[in-house]
Amino acid sequence: MDKTIHLQSSGSGRHRKVFLLMALSLGYFMVLLDTTVVTVALPAIHEALGGGLEGLQWVVNAYTIVFAGFLLSMGALSDDLGAKRVYIGGLALFLVASAAMAASTSLGALIGFRAMLGLGGAALMPASLSLISRAYENPAERARALGIWAAVTGLAMAAGPVVGGLLVDTLGWRSIFLIQVPFAAVSMIMTLVWVQDARPKRQHGLDVPGQAAAILTIAALSFALMEGGTIGWGAPSIVAAWGIALISAAAFIRLEARSRNPLLPLTLFRSKTVSAGMLAGMMINVGLSGILFIVPLFFQQVRGLSAHMAGWALLPLTVPMAFNPILTGRLVGRIGARIPMSAGFLLAASGTLLLLGIGAGAGYTVTLIGLLLIGFGVSLAIPSLMTAVISAVPKEQTGVASGALNSSRQLGATLGVALQGAMVSGSGTFTAGLHASLIVTCVVLFCGGLLSLLYMGTEPTGTRTAKQGQ
Repeated sequence: MDKTIHLQSSGSGRHRKVFLLMALSLGYFMVLLDTTVVTVALPAIHEALGGGLEGLQWVVNAYTIVFAGFLLSMGALSDDLGAKRVYIGGLALFLVASAAMAASTSLGALIGFRAMLGLGGAALMPASLSLISRAYENPAERARALGIWAAVTGLAMAAGPVVGGLLVDTLGWRSIFLIQVPFAAVSMIMTLVWVQDARPKRQHGLDVPGQAAAILTIAALSFALMEGGTIGWGAPSIVAAWGIALISAAAFIRLEARSRNPLLPLTLFRSKTVSAGMLAGMMINVGLSGILFIVPLFFQQVRGLSAHMAGWALLPLTVPMAFNPILTGRLVGRIGARIPMSAGFLLAASGTLLLLGIGAGAGYTVTLIGLLLIGFGVSLAIPSLMTAVISAVPKEQTGVASGALNSSRQLGATLGVALQGAMVSGSGTFTAGLHASLIVTCVVLFCGGLLSLLYMGTEPTGTRTAKQGQ
C-alpha cells in the first residue's frame, strides 16, 4: 500500500480525494489566472510604467523564462524532498511576489518580481501533478482527475481576461496582482489540512550545473528572439545570444548525460511517448501563449476596445478550457490520449488559420469561430498530453517527468510570445505582423497534430515503464 500521501481527515477516501484535488487545483488556478489577466493589462502597464513592445514582452516572459528554467529542478525536488513541501513553498513565494508586483513603481521592478513569481509557479506545477498522480493510481481515474484539475485551472483562463479587464478599467492594473494573494492563502491552508507527505527514503541532491545551463539557454534564446527585431538580427549582442544559447544547450545535454543525479534523466527519452510529448508540449504553448499575447493587443491597439471589452472578446477561446478538459479526461480514460490530442492540435491549427481574417475593419464572427476552435483544440490537447506523458513513466519519476513536460511547454510559451513580438516589430503594420505570425503558428500547430498522431501512446504501458526502470 502506497503511504506517500496521507489525508488528514475522516470520511470516505473519495471525499478526501475531492478536497485534495480542490486544494491542488486552486493553487494552479492562480498561476493561469495571472497569465490571462496580464494579457489585457499590458496597455495599462505600458501607460503607467513606460516601455515599448519589447518591455511588454519582458513583463510576460520574465515569468515564463524563470518558470521554464526551474520546472526541472522543482520536479526533482518534489520527488526528493516531498511534493507537499515544494507546493507549500511555491504558494508562499507566489503570495509574496504578487503583493510586490502590485507595489511596483518601475517597469524594471515589475519585471524582477515577475521573475520571482515564475519561481513560485515552477514549484506549484510539478508538485501538484505529482500529488495527484500518487493519489489517483488507477489510469482511468487519474485521467478523470487530471481532466477536473485542468478544468478548474481552465476557469482561470476563462475568467482572467474578463475579470482582469474589469479590474484594470475600475481599480487599475495593480489590482490584478492583489487578487492573487487570497487565492494563495486559501490554497495553502487547504493543502496544510488535507495533504501530508511521508519523508522520502533517498535524497538525490540538486543538479546545480545542469540548472545553470538550462536557465542560461532559455534566457539567451529569449533575449535573441525578443530583442533581435529592435537591435537588429546581425547585431553583436544578438549573435552572441544565439551562440550562448547553442553552447549552453549542448552543455546541458552533456552535463545531464554524465551527472550521477541529473536534473533531467535522459533515460526518460527512451520512450517515444515522452520524447514526442516534450516536443508537442512546446508546440501547443507556442500557439496558445503567442495568441494570448498578441490578440488582446490587437483588440485594444488596433480595434480600440477597452481592457474589459477585450476580455469579453477573448471568451470564445478561454471558456472551452473551463469545461472541456473534464470531457477530455473521460475520453482519454476510455480510448487513450493519441486521438484526442491529435484532434486538439488540428482544431487549434484550423482556428489559427481562420484568425487570418481579422483586421481593423473586419467583423467579429470569423474571429469568434477561430478563437472557439483554438479553445476547444487546446483543451483537448493539453489534458491528453499530460496524461500520456505521466502514465509513460514510473511512479517515482512523475515529479521530474511533469517538470520536464511543463518546462518544455513554458519554453514554448516564451518562444510564442517572442515570435509574435518579433514578427510584429519587423513588419510595416501591426496587422501585417499579426497575420505573418499567425501563419507560422498555424504551421507549428499542424505539425504538432501530425507528431501526436504518429508517436503518442503507441507503446504498451508495461514496455514504457520497464524501459524507464533500466
